[in-house]
Amino acid sequence: MNLQTLPGLFISHGSPMLALNPEQVGPALERLSLNLPKPEAIIVMSAHWESNALEVSSSVRPETWHDFRGFPPELYEIRYPAPGQPELAEQVLHLLANAGFTAHANSTRPRDHGVWMPLLHMYPEADIPVVEISLPMNMSAEEIYKIGQTLAPLREKQILIIGSGSITHNLRELAWHGEAATVPEWASTFRNYVVSKMNHSDYAAVLDWQSIPHVERNHPTLEHFAPLFFAMGTGHRFSIVHSSFSMGSLGMDIYRFD
Repeated sequence: MNLQTLPGLFISHGSPMLALNPEQVGPALERLSLNLPKPEAIIVMSAHWESNALEVSSSVRPETWHDFRGFPPELYEIRYPAPGQPELAEQVLHLLANAGFTAHANSTRPRDHGVWMPLLHMYPEADIPVVEISLPMNMSAEEIYKIGQTLAPLREKQILIIGSGSITHNLRELAWHGEAATVPEWASTFRNYVVSKMNHSDYAAVLDWQSIPHVERNHPTLEHFAPLFFAMGTGHRFSIVHSSFSMGSLGMDIYRFD
């Protein structure tokens, strides 16, 4: 592997408040970016762009979308003005088509917080082009994994590929107020099972997500877990960049795939 090859990443982006209160994750994302060569561009699959068809953002300058409600006013003032890159979007569409995927360009999609929140901590200058791809919820885990495999060669062109979701994500179970809550056993067991399988290169066990212990309690819906399938497809060697829990059961892990 040459020095210019960037990894694939899975980032747990957490609550929108991460932008104002970085906790442990913000510094971890900053350190990660400092330890990587500066990307030529970034591709992100976010939990917050669920779609029927596979889509790729082709806007030159996407708007920053505050796709949440009920948070402090200063959160809605944050902008992440990184440019898009239509040429890269076309390249992504070409690779997907060659791999048998039907995908479409979307020139109007704004940039959701699953994209700009982690990048705010990694690349605060917002000077690296960013292309977002949608999460096609009618696809199987194996197909989403194959999307990651299809785009993996772009890593050799200094393009950083990110799946942005959360290793656990049950908002009803979170401790929103008060002292930091104890991590419940059902959350730690789920997280540890997934990590153990990836540590042993048993990606098939993770793609067989219905069989993971406590999966329904950790992910009542799958959209925050599915970007992990995408990230897994980008590289064979798994490592943990960061691991913590927020508000009790919200897993904030960051994983790297080389």
